[in-house]
Amino acid sequence: MKPAIKRVWVLGAGQLGAMLKHAAQPLGVDLRPVDIELDAILALEDDDVITAEREQWPSTVATDQLAAHANFVNQDVFSLVADRVTQKQLLDRLKLATAPWALVEEQHTAASLHEQYGDRVLLKQRTGGFDGRGQHWLVAQQGSAIPQGWHDKVIAEQAIAFDEEVSIVGVRNRAGDCHYYPLGLNRHQDGILTVTLAPLERLTNLQSSAETMLGKVMDELNYVGVMAMELFRLGERLLINELAPRVHNSGHWTQSGASISQFEYHVRATADLPLVPALIKHNSVMINLIGIDYNLAWLALPGAEVFWYGKEVRPVRKVGHINFSMADKTQLIHSLRQLQATLTDWYQPALDWAIDELES
Repeated sequence: MKPAIKRVWVLGAGQLGAMLKHAAQPLGVDLRPVDIELDAILALEDDDVITAEREQWPSTVATDQLAAHANFVNQDVFSLVADRVTQKQLLDRLKLATAPWALVEEQHTAASLHEQYGDRVLLKQRTGGFDGRGQHWLVAQQGSAIPQGWHDKVIAEQAIAFDEEVSIVGVRNRAGDCHYYPLGLNRHQDGILTVTLAPLERLTNLQSSAETMLGKVMDELNYVGVMAMELFRLGERLLINELAPRVHNSGHWTQSGASISQFEYHVRATADLPLVPALIKHNSVMINLIGIDYNLAWLALPGAEVFWYGKEVRPVRKVGHINFSMADKTQLIHSLRQLQATLTDWYQPALDWAIDELES
């Protein structure tokens, strides 16, 4: 029987929208990313489905039309999660561990925040801000102050002396069925995700806790699709850093390392296609390409799968990523060493870290 073609519109036409479209085509789903700046009326049908690749967007003819559609999946979730105040309130209400925090109000000073949260306090803008942007550290010994105009626009978080950063990506359909990928181990540099490793045997004891935490959030929100949760590991405890109600950078390794990628999972869930557990293939490493030009030498690396986004190259901008997924860990490490020779000095600590982890 020929499957009925389902049409899914994606609010946003960046690299995530492009990868969703690529994942949808083999499934027989007509997926259409929409530029958030588009001022044009779209030919929407009543049974079309709307999703998004981002938490926020401007008001245009196209975005307003998509946002008003009755089948806009997770319509109320985006604004809730995009604001760090309401996101933190959600986690507190669910009794899920997160860093102690407060909305920075007019009466707050750096001194009062240090008194409550310690010598190091991180200020984060309520909305926007990613890859380390929109943040400011208050350090008592440096006499730093709350930047002018930041009151009521940022939250303050207690600094967390975490052991490492991990993330979990899961999917939920309308029936409430959930599936999860193994925890990924993340390395950030200058606040930007640089490398993700998955799966790691030493993290399996934390898998159940992470799944329970993410599942609790998705069930509470009646969420449909892929959601990511960034976490701090403190010994055997997990502390939630942030949520992302969409496919996520730390899940890109699944394009090579799993039988169903996070992008395919999101398409399946939003288009009401069957969900089954993804089979994990091999040891996987994802390396973000940040602010560097395309290098044909990457295509000559054994096992390298290059994803280039076709964006203008600018400093600290993510312009692509490279996945490796190999059963032979020795070959994987060898390929990573070859990759190091093609990248700038900025990448060397992150690649050394990944190799050390794989060799341990």
